Amino acid sequence: MFKKILLCIDAGHFHPTEVVGDKISSIFQYVDELLLHLTRGVRWDSDHVITMNDETVLIVQELNRMDAFNKVNIGLDFFDASINRVRAYVSGIRSALKSLLFAMLEPTDDLLKLEEGGQWFERLALLEEMKTKPFGAVWDYYCMKNDVPVAQDYIKEVTTYEKEVLSRR
Repeated sequence: MFKKILLCIDAGHFHPTEVVGDKISSIFQYVDELLLHLTRGVRWDSDHVITMNDETVLIVQELNRMDAFNKVNIGLDFFDASINRVRAYVSGIRSALKSLLFAMLEPTDDLLKLEEGGQWFERLALLEEMKTKPFGAVWDYYCMKNDVPVAQDYIKEVTTYEKEVLSRR
């Protein structure tokens, strides 16, 4: 029986000045599938609740641009000694989903056409314009359509869950 072993890239175990997202396209030249541990490195400690930071967005943008979501297995980290696991889980999942949504809203085909046509100014300008598009409104709509709390309303939901469910355990 053949056991498939995947290369694991743990975003929390790189030097703070290294950019994990830039490594992904090179890695896929040598592997068909990747295990990606999205976490937030904090100084000397490596695994903390993921946030929607520049590094996480860059990683998922690279996956989107490569159309590689079907080639990657994403794991998240929910450790943070300063908050409990439920709060870490909810916050981390929402941050990961926001990062994925932000990347998937990018007009990748348009950017590729501009790049292939040598239209560097237009490509740069479009990338810059994407930074101020109403991503938050799309996220709020996604939450409403999926019947989950919008914006910071999830904080109250988690607190209620802790009082009504976890406190009984």
